[in-house]
Amino acid sequence: MRFKGLDLNLVVALDILLQERSVSRSAERLKLSQPAVSAALARLRDYFNDELLVSIGRSMIPTAYAEQLWPIARDLLAKADLLIDTSSSFAPATSQRRFRVSASDFIQTVLISPALRAIHAAAPGIGMDVGPTGPNSITQFENGEIDCIISPEQYASPAHPFRPLFADRHVVVGWRGNPAMDRPLDLDTFLALGHVAVRIGSGRELSFAEKQMLPYIDQRRIEVTSSTFSGVPLMLPQTQRIAVLQERLAATFCAAFDLAMQPLPFEMPPLCEVVQYHSSRANDAGIAWLIGMFEQVVADSAAGL
Repeated sequence: MRFKGLDLNLVVALDILLQERSVSRSAERLKLSQPAVSAALARLRDYFNDELLVSIGRSMIPTAYAEQLWPIARDLLAKADLLIDTSSSFAPATSQRRFRVSASDFIQTVLISPALRAIHAAAPGIGMDVGPTGPNSITQFENGEIDCIISPEQYASPAHPFRPLFADRHVVVGWRGNPAMDRPLDLDTFLALGHVAVRIGSGRELSFAEKQMLPYIDQRRIEVTSSTFSGVPLMLPQTQRIAVLQERLAATFCAAFDLAMQPLPFEMPPLCEVVQYHSSRANDAGIAWLIGMFEQVVADSAAGL
């Protein structure tokens, strides 16, 4: 298909060429012959009246103009992908669709994993790519590269719709052999014990609980930090350390490891998790089905509490 004289298939070739900076590797990814990819590059050069990629030794370096074109091409492909994926009808039992979801490792443990078991039973052809949350995921979401984001409500974008999934309180978790975990902790005991704190990802962002505990920052003994929630349970056994975790996650860890949990010795607001989807996908039957599966898992887990 041509648009204003440009074969739109060439946009895909341009994106791959700028990623790989090699005709041979691009040919492999595009499943075309090297002469065919070389011809595509020649047509792109002719259309844009620019070399786009210049051979220097064994490398191909993008021109300044190509660097300007690339984000535009990627955005166009993302929008095309969004157009193709968005559908008013959806048959889960026969669908081969692959959903892209952004969620913390907490959500991957307590929601995504059980949801995948239910999805496999109802729709065995469905796939899912699950990635972390963060600034990059927000950009990908806006570009249509992510189908939905599951996050605390305060991080949801006001520009797109979202639906509540569940609220979770926080509890104290520690080694079952820690005498302090035999009974509910008072505040003095809580502050005197060593803590494992969660600083999320490479940016070391404070978790929801850590932000709520900032008034105690000068009194807490933070002996260890973890970049993930799932790293915490392995840091507690055989020590007197404790951690503050979401109750659903704590229950999972206590069942799998030699851990116990107790209520917090102070008030903390609940953590409200929501699922957000792009406003352009409000009528996407596949997204609606996926969110329905998440909601069913939440309802089933609530019935078991």
